[in-house]
Amino acid sequence: MNEIVPPAANAGDGNQWLTPGVKGIGCASLLADVGHEIPTALLPSLLTSLGAPAAALGAIEGVSDALAGAARFGGGVLADDPSRRRKVAVGGYVATAVLGAATAGATTVWQVGLLRAAAWTARGLRVPARNALLADIVPPAAYGRAYGFERMMDNLGAIFGPLLALGLVAWLGVRWAIGLSVIPGLLAAAAIVYAIRRTPRPTSQGKVPLKIRIKPVLRGDLGRLMAAVTAFEVGNVAATLLILRASDLLAVERGAKTATTIALGLYIAYNIAATLVSVPAGRLSDRLGRRGPVVVLAGGIAGFALSYGLFIADTTAIVLLAIPFVLAGISIGAVETAQHSAIAALAPEDLRGSAFGMLAAVQSFGNLAASTLAGILWTAFSPAAAFAYLTAWMILALAGLTVTSRTLRG
Repeated sequence: MNEIVPPAANAGDGNQWLTPGVKGIGCASLLADVGHEIPTALLPSLLTSLGAPAAALGAIEGVSDALAGAARFGGGVLADDPSRRRKVAVGGYVATAVLGAATAGATTVWQVGLLRAAAWTARGLRVPARNALLADIVPPAAYGRAYGFERMMDNLGAIFGPLLALGLVAWLGVRWAIGLSVIPGLLAAAAIVYAIRRTPRPTSQGKVPLKIRIKPVLRGDLGRLMAAVTAFEVGNVAATLLILRASDLLAVERGAKTATTIALGLYIAYNIAATLVSVPAGRLSDRLGRRGPVVVLAGGIAGFALSYGLFIADTTAIVLLAIPFVLAGISIGAVETAQHSAIAALAPEDLRGSAFGMLAAVQSFGNLAASTLAGILWTAFSPAAAFAYLTAWMILALAGLTVTSRTLRG
């Protein structure tokens, strides 16, 4: 067997970044996203067949998202141990696949809720471990490209998953489609095992004690970055709000059914844009050196500010609606790539798991807060007020990043 050279041995070489390990993690993200997008897309239909009201879907998704956010933070603590993070990653992928597919056999609403919550908890646990594993595989000079590749594969899964769900439903029905989602999910687990087998074994002896470490993550450049990221996430709403805005505007002239179809098409364009920009954004981040991730992150946030600003206007022109959708897709592709590469670059190796866990938790709860507050403003005042609020948060996040960027000069 050929010896695997640790990343530190060739840390200055950023050209050899697309290794078998990186490909394995990318394939895991693609397959896992396909796997969990199928039950996600079909969950409303399953609940309807059980006679559940619309409120049940909101309650199940709300509880599941909250548990996933908490699990991401806890998963970060587990991922501080290089040996433990491997087990958490594999276990998280397997559990998510099995529990998600098991909802196909649920006969009551509470069973669906329990299985969905458990699957999302497992999914949350694996995220920091996967991100920390990726940093183990590649040299620091290639963090941007590696995380851009992983994000690209994840976004591809978000495109293929719902399309596969539609095909399976037409062929076999809702329950069989959900049940078969276990196949791509387990293939994702196999891909992460493949990646681990091509990752240098940890050199540290013994287990790292489980310890919640928040203060170290919030110090120095890493802490300033977390503050700016938090400001961004509190203004980063779920893409469903963009779909709702487009649907409402288009329904006036085209009717609800046509408006919904067009809005979903715009959302596909959003995902395609995110997929296409992820690797180029990572490449730019690597070329700009130590400040690269922060600069790319700032560019992505500025793109969101412009996109949300365009959503303030009332327009029924498809082209004018497509511009902010595509711009938001480009922005999320750049932002997610830059966030991960920045954490990998700024976090000490022994805190890498906790740092990624903190990032994932901030993303989860920040999105929840953004969508909730924007929804309240939308209902109480107007959609324009909601998007004006979101634009203001993007500007605040940019100001925070300016401070972080200055400290990284040189």
